[in-house]
Amino acid sequence: MFGQTEGLLGEDLDLRELQRTGRIGRIQIVIKSEGGSSKGEIVIPVSLNKTATAILAAALETVDRVGPCTAKVTLQKLEDIRGAKRRKVVSRAISILKGWEEEISPGTDEITGAVTKASRRAIEKYGPDKLPAGHSLTEESEIIIVEGRADVINLGRCGITNTVAVEGTHISKSIADLTRDKSKTVIAFLDGDRGGDLILRELMQMARVDYIARAPEGKEVENLTRREITKALQTRIPADQALALVSDRRTAMTSKRKKPPRRTRREPRRASERETHRPAVPTRSRVVKRSAPEIDEVYLAKVNEIKESFRAALFDDKKQIIVECGVAELAKTLEKQDSVAAIVFDGVVTQRLVDTALKKSTSLLIGAAIADIETRPKGMQIITFDGLQ
Repeated sequence: MFGQTEGLLGEDLDLRELQRTGRIGRIQIVIKSEGGSSKGEIVIPVSLNKTATAILAAALETVDRVGPCTAKVTLQKLEDIRGAKRRKVVSRAISILKGWEEEISPGTDEITGAVTKASRRAIEKYGPDKLPAGHSLTEESEIIIVEGRADVINLGRCGITNTVAVEGTHISKSIADLTRDKSKTVIAFLDGDRGGDLILRELMQMARVDYIARAPEGKEVENLTRREITKALQTRIPADQALALVSDRRTAMTSKRKKPPRRTRREPRRASERETHRPAVPTRSRVVKRSAPEIDEVYLAKVNEIKESFRAALFDDKKQIIVECGVAELAKTLEKQDSVAAIVFDGVVTQRLVDTALKKSTSLLIGAAIADIETRPKGMQIITFDGLQ
């Protein structure tokens, strides 16, 4: 075949030259013999334009011998392989698109059902206190502590399921036990209001917290968007720095409240007028803090000393200091004592602390703030720093 077409069409369409340059691929020949004659099929892949391909096909039909035998070559068909591939691609694409519309793309009801199911799965119960928690709380290397169930649900919608809620300012034993594992990073994600400040102080007393993330000022975690949640968690700060910021803000607010009233200039009275208009009740009696409880100077001095220091002091019945410790160690330190007459500390007075102090015969509790206390024992004074002013 190569020999019989050689020189017939010139160098540009010579079979050997075309094969050498890759414009003709591997020639496939299949021969079948039957009744003393042989028939075969020749398949020649080419990469030529339509005109050159037609000329080459016509030239092959001029072949009249194969070796010593007489032969006849007839063109059966010319096929555009790229066109066949394009048809196959179009057919497959239609099939894929149809399957996508029927199987992959969910309807509104399906989407709603999937979200509802995911939200239900995101809420589980953790520990003896059955706190609302995300389903991956114990599986992740980070633990995110939030304030309430709604916060757990909102974070779950954003794919954050390593969460647990404290459910109020009372920090349960389940939270304290959970944060003891030092191989996990503990993040408290709190609302941007005063309630968040109180929970922050209580958390630092009862649990181990590494970082603090806060919602924007005046906002709650349960109402944040995905972008706001991501930004808040990315801009978290170490817990001790967060406490310092809360303390600075609280100090500034206290100073603002203490700002003295503006004085007006008055003409001095004559001696006779002062005697005539002397008030029946001494002026000093009206300046005395009528609502403030009478607290021994020893305790008042200790309040001024430990304020904004996150420390605690335990006193005996002789008003002598038994021991001083950090607020975070107050509960453990109190448990070790036989009896404690008074406690002064820069932290939040909680129901748990009140119950423990009652067992130690404590009659006076002075703290920076008071959480939700359901039971106040008779005979125990519970006072805040502001209540002493």
